[in-house]
Amino acid sequence: MTRVPFTQNHRWHLPLLLLVFCCSFFINNGAIFADIMESRNIITAREMVYDHNWLVPTMNGELRLEKPPLPTWIAAITEMISPDNLPLQRAMAGFAAVMLVLFFYKFATKLTDNRTYALVSSLVLCTSYNIILMGRTATWDIYCHAFMMGAIYYLYLALRQNPCKWTYFIGAGIFMGLSFLGKGPVSFYALLLPFVCAYILYYRKETQMKGKWIALAVMILIGIVLSTWWYAYIYIYHQEMASYVFHKESSSWSNHNVRSWYYYWQFFLETGVWSLLTLTTLLVPFWKKRVESSKEYLFCLSWMLLILFFLSLLPEKKTRYLLPILLPAALTMGHLFVYWIRQAKQKMPQLKDRVLYRINAYLIVVAALALPIALYLFMYREGRMGTGMFVWLVVLFLTVAVWLFRSAFKLQPFSFLMGIVALFAVAELFVMPYIGSFVSNSDPKSISATRENPELQPLPFYHSKDEVLRIELVYEAHKKIGDMDLSNKEEIIKALPFVLISQKPAELLIPDSIRKDLNLRFIDCYDNNRWAKGHKRYDSVFISNVTIVEPIKEQ
Repeated sequence: MTRVPFTQNHRWHLPLLLLVFCCSFFINNGAIFADIMESRNIITAREMVYDHNWLVPTMNGELRLEKPPLPTWIAAITEMISPDNLPLQRAMAGFAAVMLVLFFYKFATKLTDNRTYALVSSLVLCTSYNIILMGRTATWDIYCHAFMMGAIYYLYLALRQNPCKWTYFIGAGIFMGLSFLGKGPVSFYALLLPFVCAYILYYRKETQMKGKWIALAVMILIGIVLSTWWYAYIYIYHQEMASYVFHKESSSWSNHNVRSWYYYWQFFLETGVWSLLTLTTLLVPFWKKRVESSKEYLFCLSWMLLILFFLSLLPEKKTRYLLPILLPAALTMGHLFVYWIRQAKQKMPQLKDRVLYRINAYLIVVAALALPIALYLFMYREGRMGTGMFVWLVVLFLTVAVWLFRSAFKLQPFSFLMGIVALFAVAELFVMPYIGSFVSNSDPKSISATRENPELQPLPFYHSKDEVLRIELVYEAHKKIGDMDLSNKEEIIKALPFVLISQKPAELLIPDSIRKDLNLRFIDCYDNNRWAKGHKRYDSVFISNVTIVEPIKEQ
């Protein structure tokens, strides 16, 4: 009986991908503290649940209409199921990442009719830095692109299928609407528009639209209805605030985080370990004569470059906006891997192929060999990791490095790819729990302790309007923290008794003329800095003096 190569044994593709999903998106996803974006999102979800603000989201008691509500609804339902569970909140983003990769796999299969290509491209995607990051944090970017990947998959099927399949157009419309409810037009501009342009460029002549125009119109109508119903509701019931947010968001695209047009020139670094391979895909004259599916390779490459082009047109630029470029980048790299796998059966007879493959591979081998050194310098020497675990990880990393070197030397590209998967699995299984200790205050005293004080819980929390309030403190305290003018006696008297959260002692913030009629009871001083004192990132805005402000009791 002829043995079927693993890459062609499709029964193993899904189990392998599920194992990779577990490592990439779920294992040890609670190791790192919640960042500012996660804090904002989870606070909004909490207030949905406890204040019943399901259609009109708030954050710290104030309207938050900048972001559509779908991901927040998911986070709110998660909060209802398991309150204050950060790993589960992050797991929801992980499930969105899983959905994205599964649609990506199905799309790659339909694009080339080659499941080996689909598997290889999916593994490259799952080991790309930004996908892992967004799939392990409770942020909303992954949702809109995951839904849009589903929309693109169904749209591609709808355009390629003859005769017209209404279900594909309807599916595309539904997922487009869900994407818009995830983060507005972001994915339409950054992922769908470049896809449509690349599709027209390469497939317009072989796409028959006869009998499909009505279905296409229905798709657009479904997308518009799903995309706009929530905005229409907000505009009807909160017209003034909705107009303010619209103008604010519109202006932020041109006035906030403005960068030069060439800011994204380092886009290839977003793929992490595949940075050099991403650059290698740009050797168009070389690859278009070699890869098995030349048109598909050029289509994927054009899609990637069009995303880069459209994102570069916007004045506002952030590196996380490059997340969608990883999808066509992984598809493009998949073509190179499939070519190398095919050529490896003949020991890569052409010198140019061997040189390009080994340059890419050996650079990653060097990086793998450097990991034990990094572990020693940043973990073991600093006392963050015990001897036993350090030795165990050194053995694992060196074993994987030898595996990678052997796969590079013996021209075994799929084995090399699996070695990269193993490298990431080791890091996510065994190193990730120690990352939190690397970015942490050795003497933490979080304001979350106020939740255990029964005297504080019934009282409203305020801070001085003259001091900056970090939203992370609201997240940790599990309380709304309103702002107050401490020079306004009437405002203070009206709020009594209350808890004052301040960076400076309350006695220094409340004028003597007002303070003489108040009783200030200092509770404690908390420090939510993630970095130790003396570190350049240590900031006084995370210091919280907690004081109960109450009227003077009559004797």
